[in-house]
Amino acid sequence: MDIAEVARRTGLPSSTLRYYEKKGLITSLSQQGTRRWFAPGILDQLALISLGQAAGLSLDEIRSMFSPNGEPNIDRELLAAKADEIDALVKRLEAMSDGLRHAAACPAPSHSECPTFKRLLKAASSGAIERRWSKTAPKPKSKA
Repeated sequence: MDIAEVARRTGLPSSTLRYYEKKGLITSLSQQGTRRWFAPGILDQLALISLGQAAGLSLDEIRSMFSPNGEPNIDRELLAAKADEIDALVKRLEAMSDGLRHAAACPAPSHSECPTFKRLLKAASSGAIERRWSKTAPKPKSKA
C-alpha cells in the first residue's frame, strides 16, 4: 500500500508518516521515486501509535514497544506506570473540580467570607496544594 493510501485510510498526513518513519516508529517496504510503500500491517501499527499517544506515551516510549520487525512488544510495566500517572491526575483534577464547584455554589455573601475558600487560598499561597499534588504523582521507575 503506498503512502497516499495509508494517509487516506488513517487520516494522517503523509508528512506525519514520513516523520514516524524517520523516528523509527514505522518502516516502509520500499521507495519508488518519492513514493513509499508499506505492508498492510502498517494500519495496525499506526492504530497502536495513536492509542499510545492518547494514553500520554511519548513517541520514544511507543517506539520501544515495537520489535525490529514492527510487531508489538508491549512493556507492561510502562503501561502500569502510565495508568498510575493517569489515576493521580484524575484524582487531582477531581479535587480541583470539587473546589471550583464549591466556589461557584458557596452560600457565603463573598468568597472572602467562606471558610472553605479561605483554606483553599491559604493552601495555594503556601504551596501546599502543589506539594500535595506532587506527592500523589507516581515516581517514574528506572530501568536497570
